[in-house]
Amino acid sequence: MASVRVAVRVRPLNKRERQLSSSVIVHVKENTTSIHKPSSVGGEKLKDRVKIFSYEFSYDSTDRRSPAFASQERIFHDLGSDVLKAAFEGLNTCVFAYGQTGSGKSYTMMGHADDKGLIPRICEGLFSEIRSKNKAVSFCTEVSYLEIYNERVQDLLTKRTAPTDGGGLRVREHPRDGPYVENLSKHSILSHSDLEDLIFLGNANRTTASTGMNNVSSRSHAIFTISITQAWLDAELPRETLSKIHLVDLAGSERANATCTTGTRLKEGANINKSLVTLGSVISALADLSGGATTKKKQIFIPFRDSVLTWLLKDSLGGNSVTTMIATVSPADVNYIETLSTLRYASRARNIVNSPTVNEDGSVKVIRELQAEVTRLRRLLEVSNGELPSSVDVADELHQNEEKVLALTKKWTSEWGETQSILQEEAVALRKEGSGVVLDCQLPHLIGIDDDLLSTGIILYYLKEGRTMIGSDEASCSQGIVLHWPGLLAEHCVLESRAGTVTLIPQDGALCSVNGSVVTEPCQLTQGVIIQLGRGTVLRFNHPTEAAHLKEKCQSGLLSAVILSLTDMTKSAENLSEVMLQTPGKMEEKLNQQEVEQQVQESQNRRNRDIKRLSEENCGAPHQPRAEEKTTGAEIKETVCGQMDVPSTETAESEVPSSCPTSATVEKLMTTSH
Repeated sequence: MASVRVAVRVRPLNKRERQLSSSVIVHVKENTTSIHKPSSVGGEKLKDRVKIFSYEFSYDSTDRRSPAFASQERIFHDLGSDVLKAAFEGLNTCVFAYGQTGSGKSYTMMGHADDKGLIPRICEGLFSEIRSKNKAVSFCTEVSYLEIYNERVQDLLTKRTAPTDGGGLRVREHPRDGPYVENLSKHSILSHSDLEDLIFLGNANRTTASTGMNNVSSRSHAIFTISITQAWLDAELPRETLSKIHLVDLAGSERANATCTTGTRLKEGANINKSLVTLGSVISALADLSGGATTKKKQIFIPFRDSVLTWLLKDSLGGNSVTTMIATVSPADVNYIETLSTLRYASRARNIVNSPTVNEDGSVKVIRELQAEVTRLRRLLEVSNGELPSSVDVADELHQNEEKVLALTKKWTSEWGETQSILQEEAVALRKEGSGVVLDCQLPHLIGIDDDLLSTGIILYYLKEGRTMIGSDEASCSQGIVLHWPGLLAEHCVLESRAGTVTLIPQDGALCSVNGSVVTEPCQLTQGVIIQLGRGTVLRFNHPTEAAHLKEKCQSGLLSAVILSLTDMTKSAENLSEVMLQTPGKMEEKLNQQEVEQQVQESQNRRNRDIKRLSEENCGAPHQPRAEEKTTGAEIKETVCGQMDVPSTETAESEVPSSCPTSATVEKLMTTSH
């Protein structure tokens, strides 16, 4: 059991408050914070005009020249170091900043480049601690970053439309793991620089705007989550723990008349206030529940689901987490009501009691329980000395459990070791995107296209700088890529990667084809080409840098990109059929001439159906024509780097009318693709 720790930080007067000649009414002394009611606000006796609150930490950041000034470094030392300590013990942790708009929440959590806040410092401390750990302990770290804008969840680490367009990710709840965001991307990181890049990307995507009280006001709640998996062997038994660090920067409560907001900003403020009111209700209900204030038997209702924010923070508030709340306040008398409200909520949050537990992997827990059972059975045999009739059964059970422990331990060690060795390669990064797992490779690479119906894995071969030999397992020397299909020579071909250019160099007598065309001389590979080696090996070549360049060029219109893709597929199919017909002796084991012609005809039919469907869809959902919809033959030729067919001059010079091609236009496109 652990109570929520609460810290209060008082910021200095800002420009607006100095222009209003505001006086300081909030004072800090040791761990207490006092607020003096200004004379302009009546309603209470003179002796009741001072209210004093006690917290675990009270920080005075009003004057940098004061010896009591609380710097970012001090706050990290008091709060951030404990967060890291709990995370490495396998516990979930959470830090969230709460307060009115412009009170210094984002500064405390994120800071500036020359004065970093809690989040960057915790990230630095995380990797510093990992480097100092015993080499026998392996780590796997993942990151996600989201914002809650107008009660909709947006992923800050992926490209998306403007948040005002609606939509957003859905929040679900797992019966064991609690609330989570469906389809939220998770990025595997290997270094502190990777983490900094993701923070920068997320901050750039976050919604901010200028209001009457804050020039850079956060218009959304942001949750930055770091997942840490630790694995090691303890007395020859596997141990694996998973902990999460939730770092939350809340948007501030605001009054419309003070912030002078209208329109979109007013709607944003209303949603922010709604979620913060729900957060306050949850804090009050949890405080009553933890303190046992109610004497009635009526169960206390905690409105977690009244807001997306409180739903996602369900475990952090009153659940399986070590939680710290940082309440940021303004010292100015003009903000007396908001400051007093924040101090009261912070005081209530101190009464919340959480139940943090070590998060252990399920399979590792089974192994540990089996080992405990083995120990118990051994003691039972030692006590009985083999004299009891049941000793034989006990010995058999002991032997079976020992075998299970050894088998499970070996399996766990093998799987974890292989995963770590792959992810530690600088060229490969793993991230979760929705229900899928994306394996990013920044180097040029090959993806195996396997026609074996029993094959269930996906093979990726990344190409480092230099020469990579491809051949069969019969080669006398070591091969960079070993394949097992028929028709492969011991040393079949070489892929040479130099300064971003990859060249296929066939060896003497090797059957190699690129997009269906037989290659006998060195051939430069470009993004998306299909390579066939021997009589069965089919590989797709990907060049991430070139692909990114092509994507930029294909932004001229959906129709052009789709037609180019379909044209290229038709050409590849026709070239493949031509090669097969020219070399029947080599290809007769795979396809005869009739099958080739049938495949080509099917490919053309699919292309015609796709063009017709695209025409119907675009006619049914027209959109504003764009100035760059005109596609010339030269542009198409440049875009596809000489791989795709160039439409005829008559077609290329025609203009695509508002994404709704006429039947004549489609007919021309179908004609030129032959």
